[in-house]
Amino acid sequence: MIHSMTGFGEGRAEAGGVEATAELRSVNARHLDLKLRFPDALKARESEAQALLKEHFARGRITAHVQLEGADADDALPVRVDDEAAAAYARLLRRLAAAAELDAPVGLEHLLEFSDVLEHREEMDTPAGENAWEAAEQALADAVDHLRATRRREGESLRADLQARTDAITERLSQAEARAPERIDERRETLRERLGELFDDERVAADRLEAELAMTADKLDVTEECVRLRAHLEQFQGALGDDEPTGRRLKFLTQELHREANTIGAKANDATLSHHAVAIKEEIEKIREQIRNVE
Repeated sequence: MIHSMTGFGEGRAEAGGVEATAELRSVNARHLDLKLRFPDALKARESEAQALLKEHFARGRITAHVQLEGADADDALPVRVDDEAAAAYARLLRRLAAAAELDAPVGLEHLLEFSDVLEHREEMDTPAGENAWEAAEQALADAVDHLRATRRREGESLRADLQARTDAITERLSQAEARAPERIDERRETLRERLGELFDDERVAADRLEAELAMTADKLDVTEECVRLRAHLEQFQGALGDDEPTGRRLKFLTQELHREANTIGAKANDATLSHHAVAIKEEIEKIREQIRNVE
C-alpha cells in the first residue's frame, strides 16, 4: 500500500510532572528532510529523535515541534537561576544607583550582565531532565503513529486515483491496439491505388509497390510500443500494492509510460489513433502530478 508524503501527527505524554506535546508536519520532498524545533532541555536528544523518524519514514520534509510544560519543565533546562547571586547583584545595583544619586530602576537586562546569575549544568543530568525526554519520546512516538496513519489514509486515496487512471490508459491502449492494424490496411490500400497508377510495367509496379507498402507498414507499426506500454502499466499497478516506499519507482515508470505514448502519437498518422495517444498522455500527466506526493 502506498503512502502519501503529506500529513499531520500529534502526540502528548507526561512523565514525573513534565508534560510534552509533539507535532509533526510533513510535505513532499525528493528525500527525507528533517527539521527539529526542540526546547533547549532536549537539544542533546535530537539525534535520538532523528533516528526515530528515520525508522518510520523514507521521504518527505518533516518538521517536528516539541514543547514542554509543567511544574518541573524549567528544571529540565541546562541552566538555572542562582537566586542568591541574583538577589545580591540587585541589591548592589540599587546601592550603586543611590550612591550616584540616580533615579534608575534595576532591570533584568542589568542582572544578565553578570554571568554567574545563571548556573550552568550538564544537560539532562537531573531527574527532571530525564522526565522531559521520557515524556517527549512518548509524545513523539504517538505523533509518528498519527502521522503514519494520516499518510496511509491519503496514500489510499492516491492509490485509488492512480489505479483508476491506469485502468483508463489500459482501456485506451486496447482501443489503440485494435485500431492500429486497421489503419495500416487502410494506408496500404491507399498507397496501392496511388502507386499502381504510376507504373505501367506490371512486374516492376508490383515489386515497387510491395517495397513501398512494406516500408510504410514498418513506419506505422506501433506494436512494440503498445507491448512496452502495457508492460509498464502492469509494473506500475503492481507497485501500487507494494509495502515498501515506491515513489521513485513510480516516477521512473511514469517517464517510461510517457515515452511510449509519445512514440505512438508520433507514428499514428491517423486521427483516431492520435486521439487515443493524446488521451493516454493526458492521463499520464495527471499521474505525474499525483505521484509527487507518493513516498
